[in-house]
Amino acid sequence: MAYYSYYIYKINNYKKALWISVFLFLSGITLLAQEIQDIQIANEYLLQGQKQKALELYRDLAKSLRNLPIIHHNYMSVLLDLGMFDEAKEHLKKVSRQDPANLQYKLDLGLVYVRSGDTSRADKHFDDLISENKSNVQAIKMMADYLSARSMNEYAVKALLTSRKFLGNPYLFGLELAMLYRLQGQKDKMVEEYLSYVTQSSANIQYVKNVMQALLTKPDELESLERILYARIQKNPDVEVYSDLLIWVTIQQKNFYASFIQARAYDKRYKREGEKCMEVAQVALDNEDFATAAKIYRYVAREYPGTSNYLMARLGLIRTREAQIRKRYPVNTDSVRTLVEDYKSFIQQYPDNAYSLEARRSQATLHAMYLDEKDEAIRLLEELIANTKATLYLRSKAKLDLGDIYLLKGEPWESTLLYSQVEKIQKENPLGYEAKLKNAKLSYFKGDFMLAQEHLDILKEATTREIANDAMDLSMRIKENIAFDSAGEALKEYAAIELLLYQNKIDEALAAMETFRAGGTRWVSKDDPFVKNMRPLQTQGDSVLVQVKSAGQLATILDDVYWLESNIRLQKGEFLKAIDLLQKIVKDYSSDILADDAYFRMGEIYERYVGDLPKAMEVYREFLNRFPGSVYAAEARKRFRSLRGDFGPPAPTP
Repeated sequence: MAYYSYYIYKINNYKKALWISVFLFLSGITLLAQEIQDIQIANEYLLQGQKQKALELYRDLAKSLRNLPIIHHNYMSVLLDLGMFDEAKEHLKKVSRQDPANLQYKLDLGLVYVRSGDTSRADKHFDDLISENKSNVQAIKMMADYLSARSMNEYAVKALLTSRKFLGNPYLFGLELAMLYRLQGQKDKMVEEYLSYVTQSSANIQYVKNVMQALLTKPDELESLERILYARIQKNPDVEVYSDLLIWVTIQQKNFYASFIQARAYDKRYKREGEKCMEVAQVALDNEDFATAAKIYRYVAREYPGTSNYLMARLGLIRTREAQIRKRYPVNTDSVRTLVEDYKSFIQQYPDNAYSLEARRSQATLHAMYLDEKDEAIRLLEELIANTKATLYLRSKAKLDLGDIYLLKGEPWESTLLYSQVEKIQKENPLGYEAKLKNAKLSYFKGDFMLAQEHLDILKEATTREIANDAMDLSMRIKENIAFDSAGEALKEYAAIELLLYQNKIDEALAAMETFRAGGTRWVSKDDPFVKNMRPLQTQGDSVLVQVKSAGQLATILDDVYWLESNIRLQKGEFLKAIDLLQKIVKDYSSDILADDAYFRMGEIYERYVGDLPKAMEVYREFLNRFPGSVYAAEARKRFRSLRGDFGPPAPTP
């Protein structure tokens, strides 16, 4: 082993020597072999932190002018670190005589003044350098990069601003200055630079949105951006990107009604026929602000009847009611039947329109998921899949829905066949990744965790963040539980309960969950996925007796069990029982990944289902204190402020 390490060391040294030789050859410089070796040794000393030994070698090497371009950077670094400022100045005089136009040598001299504490001399030196080069954009950029890399951001900003002013271009160096202001913590100035940058081309707006979304994460920062945008719009009312960004920032604040007000004005000013309003409506719907989404869809349908957005708004209004009904527990089947009739009416009015085809798909899922009319759902989806007027994307979505329904019916082989077809047709597309995720979950339900993990490892790199996150969550659950239970028995039981829930077998799932948490034995059908790969204790007809793992063996998954059961209780309208289960997670698993989910859900139940608004406000307030970095923090803050009346009276319900 020692010989092997020595051999590798010799190879690496040979490679370094070869690289230096090639560099020197290309530079037109010829060094003696001894000098090459000394440079290597000095560099090694520097890497190892033996700066005094490195300094002695660099001093000897510096006696030869041909070595100076090669050792300059490291030699200066050692001199500054050791406080050898006079020697550094002498060295810079020598190299500057050899190459008087070299800007880096001049910048290095300013660095020596700064590091030695001679700030007045440093100020004058950099002022002179900036003045000499202010007309040269490339030289100023080099100076700013050099200064920023050495944490001298004030000088870098001064260089860029001086050059910008001299050249009379207020947009010059916008991104560079934005970065420097960010490093200095001057976020308002950073925002001003990005806003100036975005006005140069509308193509820059998505880049600016992405940057601001990453950097402006606190409410006061978004509020500051909002104020700046209002001021700019008042000063420049015809600059479209400012209005676009103002809509975007109110969306980031989850104040969708304010977004609607701005989008309405935007569409009128720029004659967009409700286009921006429709974008806001979709975001509001995705974020479960049903009242605002419905208000927007009604507005677009009323104001733009002859446009392409009219039918989309009509359909959006039905979908909003559907989403709201799905979130009301227990789900009212009479309301679902009314929705089905609404979809049928829409389809009959516009039979050949693309939106009517989408309505058929929505209608089918209602039949399957809430009315237990699976055969009718299958009929509708098969007609849609066979319809040549439907897009390939819509037919693929319908196939995924059909696969889900076969899983509801307990026919997983039909499901995986359909999922695999979509995987193949929509390969490398988000829909293909969704199909792969469904196949992974199917393997998970069946207890085949190795196959599920193979799918999930691929999906972690999916381009769709939601799918990648879902894949990561399921992958982590599998890994965590297999680590403590190599056979995965507890996880198999848990996955089987999840499948029962998916199939709407609520009472069976609750019974299984109760046994699961308590431990003991249980009689189940031989065909129950629960018993796959489990050894039966007894057999009696079509039933087998199996041993359920004790609670002590379920430590890594018990919080998930509580979470599942709380969802069931919520769907059954047992709201206080749901809250009790969520409190168990908060109390017993306060540092676990589900803790913030559970706390936020408690506030949501108090607000939306129990109707105890003061208690909901109390929970949201405490949530923000306990989980300020949670992904739910912005929504919790918005709901707290809404309940407090910050946004005025709520919009009417759809």
